[in-house]
Amino acid sequence: MRICVIDGNEIGSRDMLHDVLSEGLNLPKWYGRNLDALYDCLTDLNEEVEIRFEHVEALDEHLGNYGKALMKAVHMAAEDNASIQVRCGNNDRQSRCWGELTEE
Repeated sequence: MRICVIDGNEIGSRDMLHDVLSEGLNLPKWYGRNLDALYDCLTDLNEEVEIRFEHVEALDEHLGNYGKALMKAVHMAAEDNASIQVRCGNNDRQSRCWGELTEE
């Protein structure tokens, strides 16, 4: 299983986020480095992957609404592709991870 860690303490910009996603998930060269392209790539994956979010509050602080949109895109892709698991730190519950950035 491939694991991609999105650490909010390490992500300071959208470009940094897409670098981590591209490398961590081994996304194709045509990956458009936006959330629509990410969703497309994730729903096309044929291998099991875990996307682990750490320090989501820092991700929200650094990326604002884009961080929330990222979480939504990953959550929707995981609903559409059973090969994707989403974790927040060591938490096994995807809903908690989703909730941390959607609560206002």
